[in-house]
Amino acid sequence: RYLHQLDSADRQEPSLARATKTVRLKDKIATLKEEMRRLEKLEARMLATPDQQISLTDPDARSMATSGRGSGMVGYNVQAAVDTKHHLIVAHEVTNVGTDRPQLSSMAKQAKTALETEALDVVADRGYFNSEQILACDEAGITVTLPKPLTSNNKAKGRFVKQDFRYVTDEDAYICPAGERLVYRYTNEEKGLTLRRYWTAACQGCAIKGRCTTGHERRITRWEHEHVLEAVQQRLDEHPEKMRQRRQTVEHPFGTIKSWMGSTHFQMKTLKRVGTEMALHVLAYNIKRAMNIMGIAPLIAAMGA
Repeated sequence: RYLHQLDSADRQEPSLARATKTVRLKDKIATLKEEMRRLEKLEARMLATPDQQISLTDPDARSMATSGRGSGMVGYNVQAAVDTKHHLIVAHEVTNVGTDRPQLSSMAKQAKTALETEALDVVADRGYFNSEQILACDEAGITVTLPKPLTSNNKAKGRFVKQDFRYVTDEDAYICPAGERLVYRYTNEEKGLTLRRYWTAACQGCAIKGRCTTGHERRITRWEHEHVLEAVQQRLDEHPEKMRQRRQTVEHPFGTIKSWMGSTHFQMKTLKRVGTEMALHVLAYNIKRAMNIMGIAPLIAAMGA
């Protein structure tokens, strides 16, 4: 039978085989062109959105930053403020903003309102560090403690970083590691922030210039509200244990809720529905915590009072 098939193939006209192959290739090219047109339409839709993102499964879902470099996932950003004593969630919010940096003052103010207090101490991780957000908290009577992310690689290269330069308030000048004074030169505005610039002319003859800068001179930038950020850093230096306390506090409810959810996705779609789903999770968590803290009978009595 196999030899018979070979003989049949040998007798087949070459033009027929070629024609069949040509038709197949044309079909594939037509399919690829159709896919390109579909993708071009999606690209036009994507570029027309404010954040230049679209999700084909959930219109409100957006790309979320994750801890892995160059990685991410499409979903929602859940924010929570947790009290350190009882680990109750006092405020929460679901957003589709991909990072935590714009969330600090909003969540802190919600927690302050929920607790009905005039002053509030807030501890957050470095992902929330944002100068304007910290200033907004300070103006609202909220004391913030969080570490500043290292945005410069000077320290890894063995060079001095800004923290090595001491600011002298009375003189409005910085003292560098070599003991030279970096004096104020000018003020400019950058990304909506008013910044003051400092440097000295002594860098060229400095013996440790190689550990400081590769430029003509080392320049230091100071925000007009830098004292607020310095107070945050001072609090962290005086109480480094607060970062451990933060992990023990906020990770507890998140870990518990994720365990209930099976560490899987939200069941709902769109921001409004996902927000409702998360609100039910938070309600269930807080009720269970209150049962563990107060006991079932006292909780029922308190709810009925």
